[in-house]
Amino acid sequence: MSNKLSKKLRLGIPAMLIGGALFTTAYQNSPSSRFINHYVDSVLSETQKRLPDNSLEGVKMADGLEVKTFATEPMLINPTDIDVDARGRVWVLEAYNYRPNITLNPTRKEGDRIVILEDKDGDGKADESKIFYQDASLNSPLGIAVLGNVVLVSQSPYVWKLTDTDGDDKADKKEVLFQGIGGEQHDHGMHTFVFGPDGKLYFNFGNEGRQLKDAAGNLVKDQFGKEISPKNYQEGMVFRCNLDGSEVECLGQNFRNNYEVAVDSYGTMWQSDNDDDGNKGVRINYVMEYGDYGYKDAITHASWPSNRTNIEEEIPKRHWHLNDPGTVPNLLQTGSGSPTGMIVYEGNLLPSTFQGQMIHCEPGHNVVRSYPVQKAGAGYTAEIVNIMKQEKDQWFRPADVCVAPDGSLIVADWYDPGVGGHQAGDQTRGRIYRIAPKNTPYYAPVLDFSKVQGAVFALQSPNIASRYLGWEALTKFGKSAEPELLKLWNSGNQRMKARAFWALCKLIDGKKYVEIALTDANPDIKIAGLRAARQLKLNVLDYVKQLAKSNDPQILRECAIALHGNTSMEVASIWADLATKYDGKDRWYLEALGIGASDNWDACFSAYLKKVSDPTSTPASRDIVWRARTNESVRFLASLATDSHISLKERLRYFRAFDFIKGKEKSETLLSLLRGNSPEQNEINKLSLNHLDVDFVKTSPLAKQSLSTLLASLNGKEYLELQTKYLLPEENPRLMSMVSKGEMPRQAAEALIKSPEGLMIVKQTINDPKKENLAIQLLNGIKSNGGQTSIDILKTLMSDKTRSATIRREATRAMGDSDTGQNLILAYLKENKIQKDFIPFAVEGVSKAWRRNVRIEASKYLGNSTSTNKKLPPLAELVTLKGDVKKGAAVFAANCSVCHQVNGEGMDFGPKLSEIGSKLGKDGQYLAIMFPDAGIGFGYEGWDLKMKDGSTMSGIIASKTETDISLKIPGGIIQNIKTSAVKSMKMMNNSMMPTGLMDGMSKEEAVDLVEFLTSLKRK
Repeated sequence: MSNKLSKKLRLGIPAMLIGGALFTTAYQNSPSSRFINHYVDSVLSETQKRLPDNSLEGVKMADGLEVKTFATEPMLINPTDIDVDARGRVWVLEAYNYRPNITLNPTRKEGDRIVILEDKDGDGKADESKIFYQDASLNSPLGIAVLGNVVLVSQSPYVWKLTDTDGDDKADKKEVLFQGIGGEQHDHGMHTFVFGPDGKLYFNFGNEGRQLKDAAGNLVKDQFGKEISPKNYQEGMVFRCNLDGSEVECLGQNFRNNYEVAVDSYGTMWQSDNDDDGNKGVRINYVMEYGDYGYKDAITHASWPSNRTNIEEEIPKRHWHLNDPGTVPNLLQTGSGSPTGMIVYEGNLLPSTFQGQMIHCEPGHNVVRSYPVQKAGAGYTAEIVNIMKQEKDQWFRPADVCVAPDGSLIVADWYDPGVGGHQAGDQTRGRIYRIAPKNTPYYAPVLDFSKVQGAVFALQSPNIASRYLGWEALTKFGKSAEPELLKLWNSGNQRMKARAFWALCKLIDGKKYVEIALTDANPDIKIAGLRAARQLKLNVLDYVKQLAKSNDPQILRECAIALHGNTSMEVASIWADLATKYDGKDRWYLEALGIGASDNWDACFSAYLKKVSDPTSTPASRDIVWRARTNESVRFLASLATDSHISLKERLRYFRAFDFIKGKEKSETLLSLLRGNSPEQNEINKLSLNHLDVDFVKTSPLAKQSLSTLLASLNGKEYLELQTKYLLPEENPRLMSMVSKGEMPRQAAEALIKSPEGLMIVKQTINDPKKENLAIQLLNGIKSNGGQTSIDILKTLMSDKTRSATIRREATRAMGDSDTGQNLILAYLKENKIQKDFIPFAVEGVSKAWRRNVRIEASKYLGNSTSTNKKLPPLAELVTLKGDVKKGAAVFAANCSVCHQVNGEGMDFGPKLSEIGSKLGKDGQYLAIMFPDAGIGFGYEGWDLKMKDGSTMSGIIASKTETDISLKIPGGIIQNIKTSAVKSMKMMNNSMMPTGLMDGMSKEEAVDLVEFLTSLKRK
């Protein structure tokens, strides 16, 4: 582009090319999901792939779009997040100092940087890179929002407010906006702030955020006076607040790692959420205000793998508790992945397929894509349409996407062999790309804020930073801006009409323009009007009564949500009217009704019963009973749970619903369901007992008798689950029988030693010389328990010379099956407390320890610790070698399947690897195996637990509630522990995956293993 033309563009002459929605001559293209190759295919070496000049080799673009490089290293490195200002400059957050204590990578003592990239000559490439801010306190920040001369930086545990007071593109002032959010440098903490159409800030944090504190360190209270902490909310959350951080509202909870909320012009929120790695449960959500999104159990806070009645058959659905009343449904489940930045595209430059739609980065699958949505009842449906897909270079890791002032997309590429967890395999690279229709120049229109017209013009920009400046200017103009805003209101473009509405009601006359919006023909404008009425604290109930006459399910959804937190006399009647409009099919609407009745269920359900005499008679009313959380619904739940006209499988949902209701009435009603012992009644009895409080059962003779009768009819896992829950002493002989017959002996033995009566039987058996075989079976049953009771038994047997050699040998071997036991074995070996002929059994017992140092240290006492393994070739050579997939599968089975599953085969301990080849290339696979500490997946961190009885346990916490902890230990074994028995918990610095896994492999085995893992791709 010539300098002359560049100057004209920067003066704003060809405004028709702007991507904003009102600039109607912008480039249009027909909807298409077809792709074209960006470059001619060629074969590149691994070294050549890494060169910036080849960064787009292998990229496929949506038809009609092209991608060009805007900037590469060394102008920037490791971009975690970006924003684009009103001048078209790209602001980049860098993360060079990413988890150095884990990755062992070098660091910059000066700290990480915020870099501004600028295209000064209009050729679509950055010419200048300047540092806005660098400081040792800046450590791998994850979110940036440019709001005029203020920059908000999200870096758990802080949100920094950086201000450029003199306009020199340098931060002069640094303040804390929020703090106390999760741990430092945690990927699941605070994410980006977004300026909304209503003049508010929207933001979120993942499930490590936990709480929100203000600048003074006080817990923030939300719009209902509730502290934003685990006391009131759980896991990842979504928020809204004023520009100064005041009036924080919690808008949704119970996500895992919800990453960057995106808000459209109507005030509708969208975001992505990451599953526990390897469970194919990544999702896209429409964020229904005040909704619970089901990552953890809403009542017990147990993790999703925990067994529950009516558990979902498919793990991707089970992951989000989708069968539970009170869980908002997912918009779209996208399988595996590592989702990051998202925006709503409201420009005209891109093809119509993408206009008004989410655009999202998925670095796990090396793609930037869109999820076009369509309304479906009170909710939406969506599909996946790729925009930019890298098919040759798995180092392409799109971390964030923004819209430039001209309507083009700016994409940040983290560029790394790995993604997710805590891994960083490359510190020297990073790229920024621009996506636009072919031959579209890059520019930013000159914005004039001295006039109302200029401010309104900026408000229409597809670029958020420009809209913010327009809003701020309109705030200063006040009432004088009304005529220009009315022109925009009447322009015919609905999204621009919505933007005009928000400005009119927030800056001019709230009540007047809310009431105008509520009579508009467009349901989305009506919805925006009701949302504004709530924000402005107007008489919302009058407006809800007006809108509740509508038959539009989206409007009715908002009416139900608007009742949330309001317990005035009128609410119950209005809610009941809305509930009668539920059709029995629309889960979105049902959950909106649940949100509206929250904390007011007694009154709402009573009002509903006045309109529906028999709420068990129709699918719609049965759903209302299922969703209700009031004692008044209990009798109807009981009727439905025992209705023989409904299949027992369908009735499971009603038994599950009992878990969400508290009170004696529930327990007494469930107790009344215990009748007879027919096959079906036994199922009902079992379900009823499972949903009663344990103490209630033990104090009720009828419940206890029914439990005994039921246990007599059960076998295996079902029997052990109930017995482990209630620990009836009368069942101990049967548990002993199970051990002797090899029927789930570990679980049976562990159930025995949990009760005083059972422990006495175990000790009597071990002390009986005539029952030596049964004693050995008991030792093998309790060996992996690791609790003080089992350790004491084994320790006593090891040292008691009056015992038979067989018992002492087996006890010595069994001691090495738990972390506590392994520590004792090493101590005893060092102190020479194990007699010489038992040392081989002690070493054998720890030979499968996940801690490599334990295995190596113990083996020294056999005198044969010298390794004969040859050192593997360097990584650069390994990645060039071709292996055998079939042989690699055998290597995996021998070395990795004890902790990982592939397509259901193997142990469920570490992340599932069925699609790991879609996420990591060969280099990433080698790095993950050779340096496991550098890539610990969130949720798979190891924990050391010190118990009150003096023992220690280590493993992955699968679930933790106020009363119970489920601890996974290698081999897929679950240890159930009472929270009250734990003295302290500490997260391990190292991965539970042993280092040096490849040390014992030949070059061929290592190459075959990686070839196999790389072949595991999404189908």
